[in-house]
Amino acid sequence: MKTLRIILLALTVACIVGALVAWKFYAKVYEKNIFVNSDEYLYIPSNSDFETVKNLLQQNFKVLDIEAFEWTAKRKHYISQIHGGRYKIKDGMSNSELVNMLRSGLQEPINVSFNNLHTIKQLCSKISKQLELDSSYLFNLLNDNNFTQKYGFTPQTISAMFIPDTYQFYWNTQAEKFVEKMHKIYSNFWNEDNLKKARDIGFTPLEVSVLASIVQSEQSRYKDEQPIIAGLYINRLKIGMPLQSDPTVVFAVGDFTIKRVGGDMLKLDSPYNTYVNTGLPPSVIAFPEKSALTAVLNYQRNDYVYMCAKSDFSGRHNFARTYEQHLKYAKEYRKALSERGIK
Repeated sequence: MKTLRIILLALTVACIVGALVAWKFYAKVYEKNIFVNSDEYLYIPSNSDFETVKNLLQQNFKVLDIEAFEWTAKRKHYISQIHGGRYKIKDGMSNSELVNMLRSGLQEPINVSFNNLHTIKQLCSKISKQLELDSSYLFNLLNDNNFTQKYGFTPQTISAMFIPDTYQFYWNTQAEKFVEKMHKIYSNFWNEDNLKKARDIGFTPLEVSVLASIVQSEQSRYKDEQPIIAGLYINRLKIGMPLQSDPTVVFAVGDFTIKRVGGDMLKLDSPYNTYVNTGLPPSVIAFPEKSALTAVLNYQRNDYVYMCAKSDFSGRHNFARTYEQHLKYAKEYRKALSERGIK
């Protein structure tokens, strides 16, 4: 009888110890271990090791037991399966939830936006502030003729391929994949319907983009004016008249802070200066948005050949059919500029 009691006691102790051990293992894996005030994000650089992941967690979040996280990571073989990326960290995540997410590479996409840009250098800088990719590497890629040829462009014309908007990417998207996706977006815009519209007005897609970039640079605030301006410039192209667009001169100079174009700037020897050259510039002077591209493809048939910003600085324009009428509007605008001390 005594022996039986000893055996029962031993079994009871073993069960208690087993339960405690099991609970300890369960707690390591399934208990809440990471806390945030709201959904936050863990950014793991490409080619990181496990120690980097641990350090990032400790530096950026409240982790109750980092050793329990490491223990779980080893049991789930995460240490040898590190994936870079941007991961959503939820309040109260367990080690199991966290490791499963990181091991599977289930990262959250990020909204990448760009607009009001003029050059590839500006684009690369803007994108590198939102994605992991290196600005210089992307810039060199887009200036590599062998690379741009794959998409039907040259380093000079590749700007036309990037249509401004907000797009979803993974944070660790590499430069080549970024360009590849942007080309797909460009190709989707240039469907058969839009290609036909371009052919109907005698333009190539590149020429549409170039004129759209000028239209957008002239009027980005009031989109309803864009088809009117597109029609005006197409009228000028048809009669061989220089476009005489101030934004093209600003682009040629390369100083986008210029408020007033005139003087020697208008004589600048550049293929982008539409005061000294007829026809379209060789490439875009800004990244044209879909609204501007659509405005050119669906331009308003009008007989305007002149335009001038309104003297009330509303951002709208006066359009004219005759030079005499244009001179009147131009005089009013120059007077308003001088009164405001804009040189």
